[in-house]
Amino acid sequence: MVKMNGKLFLLVLIFSCVATSTGQRTSSQPPNILFLMADQMRADLLSCTGNKLSKTPNLDQLATEGVRYTNAFSTTPTCTPARAAILTGLSPWYHGMLGYGQVANRYNFEMPRALCDGGYYTCSIGKDHFGWNSTANDGIDHGYHQTDLYDGLENELDNYDRWLTTEQPGVNPMATGLGFNDYRGAAYALPEYYHPTAWVGRGATSFIESYNRTDPFFLKVSFHRPHSPYDPPERWMEKFNRDDMPPPYVGNTWDKEYAQTYDEPPPPMWNGDIGLDEVKRSRQAYYASAGFVDEWIGKILQTLDRKGLRNNTFVFFTADHGDMMGDHYLWRKGYPYYGSAHVPMLLSWPPSMDTKVSIKRGTALDVVTELRDILPTFLDVAGVNIPETINGSSLLLTLEKSTPNWREFIDLEHAVVYNETIHWNALTDGQIKYIFRAYYPDEQLFDLSKDHMELTNLGSDPQWKSTLLKWRGRMVAQFEKEGRGEEWVKDGVLQRREKTQVYSPNYPG
Repeated sequence: MVKMNGKLFLLVLIFSCVATSTGQRTSSQPPNILFLMADQMRADLLSCTGNKLSKTPNLDQLATEGVRYTNAFSTTPTCTPARAAILTGLSPWYHGMLGYGQVANRYNFEMPRALCDGGYYTCSIGKDHFGWNSTANDGIDHGYHQTDLYDGLENELDNYDRWLTTEQPGVNPMATGLGFNDYRGAAYALPEYYHPTAWVGRGATSFIESYNRTDPFFLKVSFHRPHSPYDPPERWMEKFNRDDMPPPYVGNTWDKEYAQTYDEPPPPMWNGDIGLDEVKRSRQAYYASAGFVDEWIGKILQTLDRKGLRNNTFVFFTADHGDMMGDHYLWRKGYPYYGSAHVPMLLSWPPSMDTKVSIKRGTALDVVTELRDILPTFLDVAGVNIPETINGSSLLLTLEKSTPNWREFIDLEHAVVYNETIHWNALTDGQIKYIFRAYYPDEQLFDLSKDHMELTNLGSDPQWKSTLLKWRGRMVAQFEKEGRGEEWVKDGVLQRREKTQVYSPNYPG
């Protein structure tokens, strides 16, 4: 494994499974793949969605140059299971993570190894959340040729932490005084140069500037922000007026159960009514954090242009999950609702792929997509066979005028992450969302076509009973097909589950 040094200059060595010659790339090769990720970014944080307060011009431009998926989801919306879906192309039951746990050390089929075998040089910069090999004192790489990590975990001295220790001995990287699950926001206390977002962005631009191999690259650039701590540079905080921040979406019906709070709510709180002023303070810093990420994405894309690589690079952007940001009195992630489970998803194809695409650039597509679709998409771009065992589908199919055999709906679920009562399963086609809350048990039904922020629960509305039964039947059929057993469904009836289950029997090891 080769790492970038503290100054982030790229060291390019020869590896056994990639070409060894140098020089210009030939036109017969597949395009480079640039995989951009943010962490905990809501789908509606892009200004191209109509959010007039957001400042994401570079991601908006990417949507103009390609397509934006309006019904993209993270089906297990916390960091590690979401990344397992990206890594494997599998649904939760089949990759084995039904909630927040440890990404397995190795899967039968994994993104970096598959692309390596397809002739790509693979590099990951930023957040992987794959775990740490204490013996090697290094991140678990899942086959990447090169990694340079910032996972934002206080118990791991990753590449960013080591770099900061070298650059600024004795400086506390958390000097802003906020935690990784803090609802509060504040301007970054150190000079902007040392911010993790800037560090990841510089690493990506350095990789592109220095790349001189003939084999195409697969570069994953995974920003930790706007995940808390909400700590953008001061200049970005000043771009947003706190009073202009949107209020949270609250139904004041089904979500009242989450409103209870305390006189002094703890910073890592997951629910509670903390007052409109505090919500707007958080949102100011959250919006600013996202804007700072967008700024660095712009610099990365500009570097591609400057190096003459943009015309042969497939660009993809998404997030692992969203952030409730006080909607329905909820914070952070792990919920089936819009702020948590709905993610931004953009792709832009190079001119070399124009013959494979029939739709117009700048199109917004409403097909239901999910993080499991990313791996088969990249394999399709790379010209690598997609295994039949993968649950996801290549998004290149959606770039045709018709989308035969595309899914009708997608499954979502999550085990307990904060409170023993919150573990759930859900289904959605982008128009209807059905949620089974297993602890109670009860059902929620939302008409997303008219109520996309899920203010009104139709689960007990007699006029929606037939729709409810239809979706309940779909969930029963899914559980039975997956062979989940009588703890999940018995005699065609969904079962109450008092205890949560984090891993399925398919989890490796």
